[in-house]
Amino acid sequence: MRETRSLTALQVALDGTPLLGVRTGIGRYVEHLARELAGMDGLQIRVAAFSVRGRSALRALPPAVRAVHRPAPARLLQRAWLRTDHPAAEWLTGRVDVVHGTNFVLPPPRRAAGVVTVHDLAFLHDPQWVDAASRRYRELVPRAIRDAAAVLTPTQAVAGELAEAYRAAEGKLRVTPLGVDPTWFEATPARPAGIPAEYVLAVGTREPRKGLSVLLDAYRALLADLPDVPPLVLAGPPGWGPQLDTAGLRDRVILPGYVATATLRGLVAGAAVLVFPSRYEGFGLPPLEALAAGTPVVASDLPVLREVLADHARFAAPGDARALTAALRDTLERPPSAECRDAGRSHARRFTWQRCAALTNDVYREVAR
Repeated sequence: MRETRSLTALQVALDGTPLLGVRTGIGRYVEHLARELAGMDGLQIRVAAFSVRGRSALRALPPAVRAVHRPAPARLLQRAWLRTDHPAAEWLTGRVDVVHGTNFVLPPPRRAAGVVTVHDLAFLHDPQWVDAASRRYRELVPRAIRDAAAVLTPTQAVAGELAEAYRAAEGKLRVTPLGVDPTWFEATPARPAGIPAEYVLAVGTREPRKGLSVLLDAYRALLADLPDVPPLVLAGPPGWGPQLDTAGLRDRVILPGYVATATLRGLVAGAAVLVFPSRYEGFGLPPLEALAAGTPVVASDLPVLREVLADHARFAAPGDARALTAALRDTLERPPSAECRDAGRSHARRFTWQRCAALTNDVYREVAR
């Protein structure tokens, strides 16, 4: 069996369901991973989407990637997997050597080796941080870890959390850091309609753990001290949770909604500062992309963000509006030098999708044996 596999391409199926609908962080992870893996020798990649909607989104995949669309509701499949090991992964993907659950959930493999990516443990830390779909991960993630031959995480910080939370993860954990698309290093300021010449920017889905309510409190305090502070732009899809309280801020807060990646690059490059006030993260791609674009960053002082950003951002204690106000004010009044921005760009260049895919391919080879 080993000899046969060495002479033939390894067949790998990725869960492409995150590619459907609005392309947020995990969707971008799957998109870039599929593209990079498709260009590697000795691999044949198929992307299987489990949903009754969105098949057209799979047409944007590289020609070398085979798209498989199973019109089965993901929620019903997950309910079935909570009770049984059916339907098996191969029924959904076709016969493969490796099945990769890219988004916390691993369709139970029958003969294939299973790999699952666990992006963060927000579902364990605070139920108020996640929606009902993510709360199901409390049951689905332990099953995925049990069935998987390898468990991928984007950072060492998350790997440490997983090792502490799940004994079954011991010996299975592999860190595969996310990447920055090269186009971010060439980004130039470009403002969509309705965006002022100067602005403070936050990027992310509007949901409780992103810390946007704390950011609004910090911005109010900043505005009281500096009446000419630039407007605050909150870019990202509506998400869920309590509505943001923008009372008293009139036209100082702008909500453009979801911004496509091509437009987002210009928006980030033109910002006076990108602020990332999350209470919890698994990686933190927006601030890393901001470094690549040469934009100053203020971020929550979380272990994972220290790991990803090193010393190329100003940090404020998560949930502390006063600390965030001070960090923003310091950045606006004393922006980083050109030398510091260049150092941030150099740091961001260490994170590539090619490396993410290469490390992932190493895991596929390891578990397929």
